[in-house]
Amino acid sequence: MLQQTQVDRVVPKYREFLRHYPTIEKLAAAPVDAVRRLWYPLGYNVRPIRLHAIACESVARYGGRLPDREEALRQMPGIGRYTAGAILSFAYGQDAAVLDTNVRRVLGRVFLGPRRLADLLGPRRRAGAARPRLRFQSSAHGFRRDVVHAAQAPLCLLPHEALLRRLPACLISSRSWRR
Repeated sequence: MLQQTQVDRVVPKYREFLRHYPTIEKLAAAPVDAVRRLWYPLGYNVRPIRLHAIACESVARYGGRLPDREEALRQMPGIGRYTAGAILSFAYGQDAAVLDTNVRRVLGRVFLGPRRLADLLGPRRRAGAARPRLRFQSSAHGFRRDVVHAAQAPLCLLPHEALLRRLPACLISSRSWRR
């Protein structure tokens, strides 16, 4: 609901949505038009239809739970790499890459620079090209550790000291970072 929509507009709709559909079973049992009408003022009206389809499939195939495997999640309508990673990370506590487009773009520019990033992504701009080497935890410590790990990966061509000079000061204030 929050994608491309202001929080002030979402909060009342989110509460209303949960009052109508407190469980995945209730959502699956509802007529899809009722789900769509409830969502309507938020825009992106294909999302409630996909959410309803996900609920139906979850009830039919997974006992009313979302699957806990990326491959199964990605087969559901409207669930891509980012959403599957978020579900696995937040719902199941799995170590899954959750890297949105804006963060991926910034990290690509920090680690590669705009020219090398464009070369890596190629004409089709494959968004997931750098993903396997960049895995982030939810804590600041995990983020710092993983940025250092990413800096040492073959993907990054910068020496460690040069990388640290390019990172914001708030990320390198910890002594554990410096060698």
